[in-house]
Amino acid sequence: MKRFVGLAIILGSLSIPALAAKNSENITIADPVQVGSTQLPAGNYKVSWTGIGSNAQVTIAQKGKASVTVPAKVVEAKNGHVAVLTDTKSGAQILESIQLNNLSIVLNGPSSAGE
Repeated sequence: MKRFVGLAIILGSLSIPALAAKNSENITIADPVQVGSTQLPAGNYKVSWTGIGSNAQVTIAQKGKASVTVPAKVVEAKNGHVAVLTDTKSGAQILESIQLNNLSIVLNGPSSAGE
């Protein structure tokens, strides 16, 4: 019985990273974009989010660089593609939303540099 409990604890702890991985996806940003007050260069990024709804936090991170965390609205949606949507304001490309295969992330606030 003790072995079973120990095995269950080990298996349970191994599944936690698998669950966290469901809330992240890799994207490519083709041109430099502004996220809040942070300028992100073109490149490959990992996007992760805290949950579904209007009170989500989204982190955009490039390997080896500081990440940017912003408040966002995350909505389940069958987009069937990955896209980065921007808008030009005062001559700068502003990242407005990210469409992933099964959800849309709408950024809605100032960023904070982190991690």
